[in-house]
Amino acid sequence: MGLTSLFLRRRPITYPAGMIVEDVIQVRISGGPKLPTLIYVPGLHGDWTLVGSFRKAVKGRVRFVEMTYPRTLTWSLDDYARSIAKALCREGIPAGWLLGESFGSQVVWALIREGRFDCTGIIMAGGVVKHAARWGVQLAVRLCGSIPLRAITTILFGYGRMARFRFRKAPDVAAGINEFIARRTELDRHAAVHRLRLILHNDFTLVAATTQKPVYCISGLLDPVVPWWFVRRWLRSHCPALRDYRVIPGADHNVLGTAPKAASDLIVNWMRRGL
Repeated sequence: MGLTSLFLRRRPITYPAGMIVEDVIQVRISGGPKLPTLIYVPGLHGDWTLVGSFRKAVKGRVRFVEMTYPRTLTWSLDDYARSIAKALCREGIPAGWLLGESFGSQVVWALIREGRFDCTGIIMAGGVVKHAARWGVQLAVRLCGSIPLRAITTILFGYGRMARFRFRKAPDVAAGINEFIARRTELDRHAAVHRLRLILHNDFTLVAATTQKPVYCISGLLDPVVPWWFVRRWLRSHCPALRDYRVIPGADHNVLGTAPKAASDLIVNWMRRGL
């Protein structure tokens, strides 16, 4: 099966600064329906542009479902969960493994709490249940809200040049990085700040402590964003459904992108174990 797209359209929202955005979730699928389904729920950046190397690593082993969030400034985590569940239903995906990356792990826990999707298992990649360093999230909100977009774009172009060299033999991955840079707009920055605030105001400890779904976690050793040692300790003490927690040396917060082979091998093995 090739890539397909699904657009869930609602009435556009007009924001104070004259910004207009539609509440649209985009979904695309690679891999046939006979393969086990792995649903990627993206992080703070909100799209599939940084998961190209991981997509390539799982090719032929899973049915990989990706999504891009709308640049909404009004959705709650429950709104994210309900819209994703509707998108998957319309795409004919009744069940599957949920792979929540960073902020996406919060959306996954909201999906579990809502109970609107038949989740086979939960995988967190650099994810959290309740962020242990709330002060760090508050600092990120202030920084993201105050740094000029021009400065952010300059940093991203530098990152993009290095990444394009690194993935020069993988044009599909490089194209995703180009798309990632192109998507960074003023509205995108506001949406990221909104998502950070959602992390501050949500607590899924009860959901994680009572879920019956198998839980697996993967983190990069060099992660300055999410203190994985706190997450791992809490899960081992309070989440009976935790089956495994792995930390990959050499990888950072974007563990799926910086260690795609190691991450994909672990995740595929977890899925096979859980079937």
